[in-house]
Amino acid sequence: MSEGGFRLRALPRNLWAVSAASFFMDVSSEMVLTILPLFLANVLGVRTAVIGLIEGVAESTASLLTLGSGWLSDRLRSRKWLAVAGYGLSALSKPFFYVAGSWGLVAGVRWADRVGKGVRTAPRDALVADSIRPEQRGLAFGLHRAADTGGAVAGLAVALLLVWLGQAGSVALTRHTFRVVVLVSLVPAAVAVLALALLARDVPVGGRGAAPRVMLRGLGPRFGWFMLVVAVFTLGNSSDAFLVLRAQERGLSVAGVLGMLITFNIVYALVSTPAGALSDRVGRRPVVIAGWLVYAAVYLGFAAAGAAWQVWALFGVYGVYYGLAFGTMRAMVADLVPGALRGTAFGTYNAVVGVLAAPASVIAGVLWQGVRGWRGFGASAPFLFGGVMALLASILMAFAVAEGGTDDGGA
Repeated sequence: MSEGGFRLRALPRNLWAVSAASFFMDVSSEMVLTILPLFLANVLGVRTAVIGLIEGVAESTASLLTLGSGWLSDRLRSRKWLAVAGYGLSALSKPFFYVAGSWGLVAGVRWADRVGKGVRTAPRDALVADSIRPEQRGLAFGLHRAADTGGAVAGLAVALLLVWLGQAGSVALTRHTFRVVVLVSLVPAAVAVLALALLARDVPVGGRGAAPRVMLRGLGPRFGWFMLVVAVFTLGNSSDAFLVLRAQERGLSVAGVLGMLITFNIVYALVSTPAGALSDRVGRRPVVIAGWLVYAAVYLGFAAAGAAWQVWALFGVYGVYYGLAFGTMRAMVADLVPGALRGTAFGTYNAVVGVLAAPASVIAGVLWQGVRGWRGFGASAPFLFGGVMALLASILMAFAVAEGGTDDGGA
């Protein structure tokens, strides 16, 4: 057996349980949420500024709640059941997309789904970090992201099949097709909740001391600098809904958009695990910087893209950014703080990202189509802004953020 195969077989049960839950929930979520911007734009006639507001507030809601749920998991010294509750809330919210007939109701259901995400994310990530040895954190978070993204591939494939059967190559999404996708998505959402509830186990939380009362107090200056740089990057990281709208604006049909997203998620899933393992060997910072540089190149490419095939190709490369950065960033959070404060640290990380998700998406929508009487700068503007902010964040990460070195609290 290869060394890599042995390392995977030796990973703890909790990692596989969390990965299974993430896989099935992403099957459900990607089916619906990926085409939700198209439903808003094509069926309800909503403008990009409003779509940006809905997406930004949704992500902000999720991320702000992770601070409270992460802090609570540190206080309770328990991660599992908070994560199960979050998955359950997301599963229960999804049927309401079926009856949504206005953008206000869509926004409410979208936000409820993100409340569930906010409740589960920090305890789930802390449970992964608590269950694994420090020298395998990158591999563990990379594998979790790969499972999560594998679920996205499966969900998008099912959505593509349903769209193709319902409306073939039509450019605009129909209400009937959207409702069929929502109904099918309910099954994997239920499986996700059961997988975590039945298979995962709480583990003792390492270290002592109460969780801090203020976000960054008690988490240390290295974590503070890290979060400052993350904030710079996030301000230019608008919702991926704008990438989907850009693809449709360049001429891709609904089926084409789903095929493009499948390509993206396949790349993301293939890159995540080896990128995480690489960060265990060479350090987190260079892997994150590489991911952000890929992001900058892709966003600048989106600004210049003139044809649908170019958008599709760029979206495939976009998966490299996700694979390099997402799992590695979470491993870096675990490295920078003591084990007893990991729930709070993951909550703080997601809260800062979430606070800036709303302005990032609103800025993107306004740059694209303007607001009130102003028509904006056009479809390229939000991607130029995002690319420049990613370049700035990469420079700051290289010179202002130190590598972590905590080794307490792992399995």
